[in-house]
Amino acid sequence: MDNNQYEQQYKQEVINFFNSRNSYDDDYTIRRALPLLELVKLQKGQKILDLATGTGIIAIAAAQMVGSLGEVIAVDFSSGMLAQAQQKIKVLGLQNIKLIEADAEYLEFNKESFDVILCSTALVYFQDIPAALRKWYLFLKKGGMIGFSCCSNQSCEAPIIITVCAKNGISLSNINELTGTPQKCHDLLREAGFQDIKIKTKQLGFYRQLNQAKQWDGRWFHPRENPLSQLSLEQIEVLKAEYRQQIESMATDQGVWYENLTFFVTGSKNVI
Repeated sequence: MDNNQYEQQYKQEVINFFNSRNSYDDDYTIRRALPLLELVKLQKGQKILDLATGTGIIAIAAAQMVGSLGEVIAVDFSSGMLAQAQQKIKVLGLQNIKLIEADAEYLEFNKESFDVILCSTALVYFQDIPAALRKWYLFLKKGGMIGFSCCSNQSCEAPIIITVCAKNGISLSNINELTGTPQKCHDLLREAGFQDIKIKTKQLGFYRQLNQAKQWDGRWFHPRENPLSQLSLEQIEVLKAEYRQQIESMATDQGVWYENLTFFVTGSKNVI
């Protein structure tokens, strides 16, 4: 499979995954998103771009902050997520949000179009993160701000899946590898031209019930590679069984800890 075929397959798998999520909004997803708005401090009348908006958690809150003279452009390639966002916008009667169904990685806007660009927890799904950040830098007005959030490279199920696969001779790369530490996040923004970079860290982990924690369907999202897609169903079942065993060994009286160390990252475009 060449790179173009893999990209198309990967993007469709991500779309299908998010289209299938009919109850996305909960305390966890909200706590992963809204702290960004505490850091960028939106002002009335600003123009905001929210990339990979999902159900519009960030976009709706931002629209309420910038007011009727402001505007929010919210982009996602999941029609299912956008349908949920549209329903919430309708209920609230907001008139200053425009939803765009598109692949945010390939959208083009005029230079210096936005005061703030936001991307909550979705940057890791982009196939070329440095290129995306450079492009967003151009979209920002002078003095504009970027804000994104991401997880540490030890968060979620990825480290466990990687360990299980390694024991079976399969090498996987962590989807959080490029943004998995505060230093890596800082370096990505600096290399894209941003300054005044700030990173706030929050532990959003929680305990899950054992039965819930053991559920892994053999899926692996990574924008550049997925060796698991070449395995047979029988081979996947072996990995799933070993994964369940690993999870069981981690169980405590409280349940199984779900690590989610989250970084909230902001930076500014030079005013000169």
